[in-house]
Amino acid sequence: MLVAPQPKHLAAFWSDGFDLKSHLQAFLKLESRDIDLKLTECRETIKAIGEHFDWAMVDNFYQEQVGSSHIFELAAWHLESSDYIGDMLCLINDRAVGRVLDFGGGIGTHAIGAALCPNVTEVHYADLNPTNCEFVRYRASQLGLSDKLHVSTEIPDPKAFDTIMCFDVVEHLPDPAGQLKQFHDWLKPMGNLLINWYFSKGFEQEFPFHLDDPEKIDAFFTVLQHQFLEQFHPYLMTTRSYRKV
Repeated sequence: MLVAPQPKHLAAFWSDGFDLKSHLQAFLKLESRDIDLKLTECRETIKAIGEHFDWAMVDNFYQEQVGSSHIFELAAWHLESSDYIGDMLCLINDRAVGRVLDFGGGIGTHAIGAALCPNVTEVHYADLNPTNCEFVRYRASQLGLSDKLHVSTEIPDPKAFDTIMCFDVVEHLPDPAGQLKQFHDWLKPMGNLLINWYFSKGFEQEFPFHLDDPEKIDAFFTVLQHQFLEQFHPYLMTTRSYRKV
């Protein structure tokens, strides 16, 4: 199996996830022994919250209900899957240029990685969850990236980007095809879209808040195939790279 070379400016991810545990402890004012416990328990907590998920209240779910539990779920996934997330960062390093939007950026790993890339001039992180936003704002400050990495719950103006990143997000949206159309509008000519998806609730319903409506999934892929051209990349992962057409 081929192993991708690790860009030197992103090496901190493979050592400690861009100092993720330290950031969690300081931001949430926890004892170090509590971090590992919460990272272990987070998936059951999110699953329990997800049992009451209502697609009609999707914005409210991510803005107000998941809170810091979502931070721990994402942190556990990023720490346990460093090779996979690392390949995503390598792809970002290869393809991200200019003004970048990280749509639904979670705990900020990808936004931080993009901000460290030499071909990126500015990164705009946007997420519905205000706790996520505060956490990423804190991380950017700790890493000396506040001047390059901008955090908001809203998409900033002007809505014109050279690169849009959208990871593990569209399966949480009620209208993923409509979001793709917005991405197309927001991308500059020849702009790059880096995106993945998982339209499944899992084999044992482990992802109760994932979209799996066949009609909406068909609509998503119809838009994707008509408005974007896929670009090959050598990394063995689900994330895809597209150019606007």
